Amino acid sequence: MAITIKSEREISRMREAGKILADVHDRLEEIIAPGITTLDIDRKGEELIRKAGCIPSFLNYEGYPASICVSVNDEVVHGIPTDSRKLEEGDIVSLDAGVIYEGYHSDAARTYGVGTISDEAKRLIEITRLSFYEGIKNAYAGNHLHDISASIQKFVEKNGFSVVRDLVGHGVGAQLHEEPQIPNYKPVGRGPKLRPGMTLAIEPMVNAGDWKIWILEDDWTVVTRDGSKSAHYENTILITEGEPEILSLY
Repeated sequence: MAITIKSEREISRMREAGKILADVHDRLEEIIAPGITTLDIDRKGEELIRKAGCIPSFLNYEGYPASICVSVNDEVVHGIPTDSRKLEEGDIVSLDAGVIYEGYHSDAARTYGVGTISDEAKRLIEITRLSFYEGIKNAYAGNHLHDISASIQKFVEKNGFSVVRDLVGHGVGAQLHEEPQIPNYKPVGRGPKLRPGMTLAIEPMVNAGDWKIWILEDDWTVVTRDGSKSAHYENTILITEGEPEILSLY
């Protein structure tokens, strides 16, 4: 599938999707506390998405059984919410969510501390967030896609963490996952040239330890191989004639 360049009409719908998704994340952050279950978070997230007139992007996507991916501590992404998993003081939790507004997706993720967390966990969350911003310093028309990837990797590794290499960001629009794939490390080659109208989900996934991962028996939950904590930060962005526009942050 070729990389799609979005029309003004499509971009307008994606802006609204992003605005709604940003509000969902803000409101989910308010309920993160020791004792809440991961299923509580999912139910609240779906309620917020539907009340806003949107459809959850993730629910039943390729069989995923929830609206919000809730990943705790060493879970990198795609954690499945359950009523038996309660958040505990000192945990970190990553929430990955998407919404469909009038046929167009927005995709974004955040990682939060639960109660009082360690300084190292705080630093992991912050470096992951900042690595996204390092990446989009290169998200300008005329640059190449892997300029984004290389700057994310360089920043993360300079700060003593590692970027997951088996999972990538992606294009987004009428489909949740579109071309191109967006690694968080510098692969061989420069990647396609960035053009105005591209919409990209850039999502650093950063481990406190080694970058290697595996998938649990549920065929969804991705965890770090060494048991170290992992953080995730993602936004949907638009490539413009000037500075990149973050569509899922208001």
